[in-house]
Formats: sequence, C-alpha cells, structure tokens
Amino acid sequence: MTEKLTVAIIGTGNIGTAIASNLVRGSRPVIIADRRLEKATALAQQLGVLARPSGIPAALKEADIIIFAIWFDSIKELFNTYASALEGKIIVDPSNPIAPDEKGGFKKTIGENQSAAEFLSTLLPKGAKLSKALGTLGVASLASAAFKKPVNVLFYATDDASINADIEQLIYDNGFDPVSVGGIDKSMRIEVFGDLHEFGALGKTVTVSEAKAKL
Repeated sequence: MTEKLTVAIIGTGNIGTAIASNLVRGSRPVIIADRRLEKATALAQQLGVLARPSGIPAALKEADIIIFAIWFDSIKELFNTYASALEGKIIVDPSNPIAPDEKGGFKKTIGENQSAAEFLSTLLPKGAKLSKALGTLGVASLASAAFKKPVNVLFYATDDASINADIEQLIYDNGFDPVSVGGIDKSMRIEVFGDLHEFGALGKTVTVSEAKAKL
C-alpha cells in the first residue's frame, strides 16, 4: 500500500472539527492548525495521539494535503499570505460562499453562476492542485453519517486526475465513499444550493448507487 500523504486541517470550527474527528476515527493522522494555537492544541488533545497541533506556517510547510476548513473569504486571504508555502501542495476546498440574508436564510456572496472552487482556481499558488471536497454535507451529517452501513457518499471535483487517488483516500478515511462529479467547472453542483449538495436539490445523504443515478 502506498504511504498516505500528510494532512493538515486549517481551522478548528465546526467543519474542521468534524473532518479532524472523522480522520482520527479512520486512523488517519492529522495536523490541526489555527491562527490561535491554543485552539488547535485544545482540539488535538481532545482527539488523541493521531492529532497534532501546529501554527499555520509550520502546518503548510509540513503537510502534503491542506484542507482549508475556514470561510471562503479567509481562504482567499491565506492564498495570498502563504502563496510560496502552498506551492505544489494539494489544496482541498470544502467552503461554501454564503452569508446570512435579510430574511433569516442564506445567500451566495459571489456570482449566482460561479462556484467558490472556480474562483479559487484562478488564485492557485504555483504548482498547487485543487479539489472541491468534504463540503457536500452539512456539519451534522458530516459527523453523524460517517462510517455508516450502507456507506454514504461525499462528492468531489478536481481538474487534476493525478490527485484523484489521494482525494478518494481522504474521503474513505473520513468514513464515506468518494464519487467524482468531474472537473472544477462542475463544483457548483456540490456547493450549497447545488443539485448534489445536502442543502440543495439532493436534500439528504446518499449511497453510491443513489449518487450515480443523479450524475
């Protein structure tokens, strides 16, 4: 078996915590990084020996796969701040470009026909490879539907087939089956309001057979 790549999660909010918890449950070591090191340390201590806290610069240097479990606007900021450290890395974007609206719901913060991943693909550091993944379920389902039988699906998208195996292994280690929707130009389908997102037309978790029937 090929040795698994080193994973770092940037952010200790709900999504970052759920992903880190799933990876530890799936026996995958993970580096947890946050702007406030004490938050990363607290989460790592909670999760046990497979989780290790770090500052963001050190995590970006050490890890091969960087999961940006933070707000979309913050990802753009870190792309700019740490461009050189992100060169050649596999970058995973689980974000959704949304904000509260005036009616108690949510609205997109970018163009109606644009995805967060498409936007980020135009800002990629040199040699970095992008995948949209780990964000097709709400945080409650991401935590509760992991490692279930029958196995539930997490969709992903990327323009670089060379990282498919690494992204799929990352999804397996989160307790889900991976299903590709194609390139980054299809990523809007797996962001909030998209037809393959839990909070879009899909409306629920699905198995592989159910997912492929939707593609």
